[in-house]
Amino acid sequence: MQELRRLDVIYVPTPQRVVDKMLAVADIREDDVLYDLGCGDGRLVITAAKKYGIRAYGFDADPERIRESKENARKAGVEDLVTFEQRDFFTIDLSPATVVTLYLTPELNAELIPQFQQLRPGARIVSHDFDMEGVEHERSWTVVAEDHQVPEERIHYVYRWRTPLRMNRMY
Repeated sequence: MQELRRLDVIYVPTPQRVVDKMLAVADIREDDVLYDLGCGDGRLVITAAKKYGIRAYGFDADPERIRESKENARKAGVEDLVTFEQRDFFTIDLSPATVVTLYLTPELNAELIPQFQQLRPGARIVSHDFDMEGVEHERSWTVVAEDHQVPEERIHYVYRWRTPLRMNRMY
């Protein structure tokens, strides 16, 4: 088995209201394929499959998160539309994806730029809370998530980019 890169990222679930906003701003179409990098419990992947009927893939380095994601997909009845894999997402070929979602750190987002640049034109990248240094985001939104654990009603941010990426002039 491929050795997984250790990342200093802790699992923090994305509130459902933010998941819904991320998928809405991704402009999901019936032929889209979604890749969620750092999928956690699979809620974004499962919601995409359930609400939009699209193929969706979740990747996480934590085997416990992958087990949990698979169980959540089974409970939601979308096992035929979703796939979860324990993977180092820096080694994943993103080219089949038309939508990539993430809730990582700004540094990791920026580190993924070379992979994002290989996405086909028009692919959408949607990030929860963190921008991508060196790349101009197309648009951003503010979401108040009442179901956030602590503090309640925390403000979240959603960013969207389309490929080809527009690099900032200083990069």
